[in-house]
Amino acid sequence: MSSIRYKAVLLVDDNEIDNLINQKMIEASGIAEKIFVNTSAKSALEFLNNLTVLDKNGNDLLPELLFLDIDMPLMDGYQFLDEFGKLKDDIKKRVNIIMLTSSINPHDERTAKSYPYVKKFLHKPLTKEMLQNLKV
Repeated sequence: MSSIRYKAVLLVDDNEIDNLINQKMIEASGIAEKIFVNTSAKSALEFLNNLTVLDKNGNDLLPELLFLDIDMPLMDGYQFLDEFGKLKDDIKKRVNIIMLTSSINPHDERTAKSYPYVKKFLHKPLTKEMLQNLKV
């Protein structure tokens, strides 16, 4: 039994296959009305900034959940988090970040959780159970 809990979610991962699998899992779970996908951290930051320009309130389009990979070229997940901290307060209040990674390094989990915007640390791939039990 699925119920929409979020207006929008954003997947940020350079691996298009992972994005496709995770997008399909989110669609099957029915927890979100809209799913946005970015294949780079830099483009995801631009996307978030542009949404607030398009929508003055920022509430209708901004994703409530952002699934973020750690290991990406040009700008990794930690660099994204550093830049995310510089965004407008309304973005930081609205968007809850969930690290979604294949990393099993405990240091990665500790580092990710040291950022106040990171609400969860999950391992790929997403599953229905993960999404059904997701509370942020």
